[in-house]
Amino acid sequence: MASKKKAIISCAVTGAIHTPSMSPYLPVTAEHIADDAIAAARAGAAVLHLHARDPKDGRPTQDPEYFRPFLEKIKQATDAVINITTGGSPHMTVEERMRPAMTFKPELASLNMGSMNFGLFPMLNRFKTFQHDWERQHLENSRDLIFKNTYKDIETILRKGTENGTRFEFECYDISHLYNLAHFVDRGLVQSPPFIQSVFGILGGIGPNPEDLMHMRRTADRLFGDDYQWSILGAGRNQIPLATIGAAMGSNVRVGLEDSLWLGPGEMAKSNADQVTRIRTILEALNLEVATPDEARAILCLKGADQVAF
Repeated sequence: MASKKKAIISCAVTGAIHTPSMSPYLPVTAEHIADDAIAAARAGAAVLHLHARDPKDGRPTQDPEYFRPFLEKIKQATDAVINITTGGSPHMTVEERMRPAMTFKPELASLNMGSMNFGLFPMLNRFKTFQHDWERQHLENSRDLIFKNTYKDIETILRKGTENGTRFEFECYDISHLYNLAHFVDRGLVQSPPFIQSVFGILGGIGPNPEDLMHMRRTADRLFGDDYQWSILGAGRNQIPLATIGAAMGSNVRVGLEDSLWLGPGEMAKSNADQVTRIRTILEALNLEVATPDEARAILCLKGADQVAF
């Protein structure tokens, strides 16, 4: 009997897009981030993608000292792969965004593959009241925001991360980002196989239509052949449907409250583990086997949890 294909579930626990007023379940404190991440790992997430927040008001922060408490707690409780953001928030400088990954030298870090508009302001139509002044401003300011990821920025993060033995989750929000990645592959700055996270449904990036997913897949196949690992990230209500389509085509999947606050129509996810459990059920129904953390390490050619600086 042929062995089942392994599918990696990544879980993005809190992110920097949603604000505390949008959901009481969004992890803000280090304790909540750690507990939610550990529960997601136990539900089947092999990779935990982590941001930090200031516990006073939930504002995104890249101060490494806000990362340290939950990184240490998660590492003690689970063998999941830790993936630290270098995206941070679109409002931060590249130098700020790099600090946690440079400090903690994780196995995996996210890397956004191009500058883009990053429109969060439509959420103001859905959420009217906010606990903290920064939340409305955070959304409103995205009308006039370029999420800066220049070739110099990408090369800097690539070189410094690679020196630390960190590999990357390449976040591709549009077709041009795949070509940018191919440019760095051709220059020998990206190790094989690249781990491509295709992101759908952010205003400023490619849309969430299944045809958009197919276009991304065809383009990646043309540029990288079969020498890449593919994963699907659908924003908001597109999370589970697009992950399901991708998984049926052989992709890995990403869920988490960074990407969507919902479990289904009108139903908020009460934890990251809720979303992991939902997508795990779908993967198993597709006769796919959920990868363990060590299987994910082998698939992604990671350095190992004993080689990080936390």
